[in-house]
Amino acid sequence: MTQDSTRLSDPLKEANEPSSQLERFGPEAPLIMDCGVVLEHWQIGYQSYGTLNPEKSNAVLVCHALTGDQHVASRNPITGKGGWWTAMIGPGKPIDTDRFFVICANVLGGCSGTTGPASTNPATGKPWGLDFPVVTIRDMVRAQAALIDRLGIATLFCVAGGSMGGMQVLQWAASYPERVFSALPLATGAKHSAQNIAFHEVGRQAVMADPDWRRGRYLEEGTRPAKGLSVARMGAHITYLSEPALHRKFGRKLQDREAPTFSFDADFQVESYLRHQGISFVERFDANSYLYVTRAMDYFDLAADHGGVLAKAFSGTRTRFCVASFTSDWLFPTADSRAIVHALNAAGASVSFVELESDKGHDAFLLEEPNLFATTRGFLGAAARARGI
Repeated sequence: MTQDSTRLSDPLKEANEPSSQLERFGPEAPLIMDCGVVLEHWQIGYQSYGTLNPEKSNAVLVCHALTGDQHVASRNPITGKGGWWTAMIGPGKPIDTDRFFVICANVLGGCSGTTGPASTNPATGKPWGLDFPVVTIRDMVRAQAALIDRLGIATLFCVAGGSMGGMQVLQWAASYPERVFSALPLATGAKHSAQNIAFHEVGRQAVMADPDWRRGRYLEEGTRPAKGLSVARMGAHITYLSEPALHRKFGRKLQDREAPTFSFDADFQVESYLRHQGISFVERFDANSYLYVTRAMDYFDLAADHGGVLAKAFSGTRTRFCVASFTSDWLFPTADSRAIVHALNAAGASVSFVELESDKGHDAFLLEEPNLFATTRGFLGAAARARGI
């Protein structure tokens, strides 16, 4: 089901009854999480585009980044805006929905239909809040694998995604190598750096310092930690950009005034921009989910799961990889991608690598980048010919 109503949805309603496709799982298909908790009742919200061929060999799973959702190429029911990767996905686009069946699922711990802290806890009838178990990237991938099983798809033609989505791509390739024909991890790393963990901790502390957070029980108490979540988003958003891009767009230009006000108002355009980013984010995202998904990224360390040797994560893999980074990405710099490529080479995997010139920072993978489009189109085209689709 695709959301095409002009009425925008309630974010809390979206957590339990999303305006998208939905699969529910019961005790017959429990989700066993890394923390040791077993979810006997859980669900996953997703969107699909294109048509699954009779052989079920043309499915592409797109994994979203930190604050994304399943509305990758269709209207978001909360904001009313278009999908977050419409530049990449659609008829005739690099991930061509005339050729491929594209699936994108909201991650476990999210707030757009997949079970998370804003979902109703069946044991209490109240939102989970911080009673929800801590989630890992591997847990997210387990949930996606259950969805793919439910859809009757044995092997994915490709798993693609950037940033946290790229982490999921790598986890898919490590956990289910026989189910991934090709993999496209973009602007990502095989572990979260100390600097990135530090940025996330600042954001989490901003949320938890908001008096309206109420120790995670704000949904029950009818409040929202909007100020804390907004500040967290502002800080994180800076890491997605580059200094040249900020300078080109804003410089030191003032916002709707000719001189400084000698106050703490948003005198500069860049200040106004960040405040807008924070306010608009609060409208669509759950504060507790922000804590959970940032923590999942922090815990990700693929080599640590394999004796500290990243190559072992891909031992014997037959998956075809294309790894891409961006020159101005300081959140996941090219060195992170090179480490992945070196590990894949050591494992004897089929891998290509490209560092793309861009001054747009980490967010470049989401934006109009012709070289990324050409790379994706070429990689998927060659892989499709190899698979005969």
